[in-house]
Amino acid sequence: MGRTITVVAIAGLLVLAGCSGGFGTDDGDGTAAVERSGDLEIHHIDVGQADSTLVVTPSNETILIDTGDYRDDGETVIDYLEARDIDRIDHLVTTHGHADHIGGHPAVIESLETEGEGVGAVYDSGVPHTTATYDAYLDAIEAHDVTLYEVAAGDRLPLESDDLTATVLNPPENETSGDVDANGIVLALEYGDFSYLATGDIAERTERRLVETRGDDLAADAYQAGHHGSSTSSSAPLLDAVAPEVAVVSSPLDSRYGHPHDEVLAAFADRGVETYWTGVHGTVVLATDGNEIDVATEREGPTAPEALLERKADAQSSLAAAQSSLAAAPDGLDRPRANEVRPSFDGAPARTLPR
Repeated sequence: MGRTITVVAIAGLLVLAGCSGGFGTDDGDGTAAVERSGDLEIHHIDVGQADSTLVVTPSNETILIDTGDYRDDGETVIDYLEARDIDRIDHLVTTHGHADHIGGHPAVIESLETEGEGVGAVYDSGVPHTTATYDAYLDAIEAHDVTLYEVAAGDRLPLESDDLTATVLNPPENETSGDVDANGIVLALEYGDFSYLATGDIAERTERRLVETRGDDLAADAYQAGHHGSSTSSSAPLLDAVAPEVAVVSSPLDSRYGHPHDEVLAAFADRGVETYWTGVHGTVVLATDGNEIDVATEREGPTAPEALLERKADAQSSLAAAQSSLAAAPDGLDRPRANEVRPSFDGAPARTLPR
């Protein structure tokens, strides 16, 4: 904690600022910083009322956490990958089965498998969802014979870089409740002295359990706000355990759910958390050498939560008349499926990662 954060914003273009401290330099306490292989990049792609995060490791492995909403059909994510000449995703993480998180999975898998270098493996909580979107996701995995892992707390993604770990903190082992959100994948990244936490859509009850059972593993320099900044998540116990310096919220400025909720922004303000919101800043990229954090944003905007509250109030006020005429649809609206099944093919269960 207490790291230097450099911010760069150029309209319509993402450019990472140079790290303000070099490798192997003195840390100021008489000890030398550990020399690492390169920067870790975490791209919070602006996908509207949805989630998609691209991680590029120092060894150029790629981790894609979710792929946006089904109405976009993966187009934004595919375009983002192509613009960066990324034609392979080594690790595709499905935090949970809601259509605003896996909506682009079928198209992304299809695109990479037919026009790129494919998908190395998919990681799923094993808790299914009764939608056509979830069916299409499983169909794409089966059609292209992509390896599917069912993961639980304690599993680690098999990464090439020895300096980086990606550890699953949720769902708990042997969970049978079937709650899609509560059993969503929570992923913690550690690279040198830097740590990052992505919690999907878990709510307060799950957050409290994590604080009680894995509190020491939750501390993170950067935190992706749970459930798009909803007040159902980012509870006080979790924020106290995470103690982030930076938070990123993925939701549009005109979120029909009012995300991020005022209570969450107020909680960030109380804790002095530098806050980025895709609805204001566009795509947000964090880069770190394992010590210092650089932030690049697609658009300029305030990072003080209090200022973001004002931006939100102005936007919501101007859109109130239009929104009042629309019936808000529930998250992940999609066609129902008759029977729930765990991710499996031809009766064979999904694989589990070796511990």
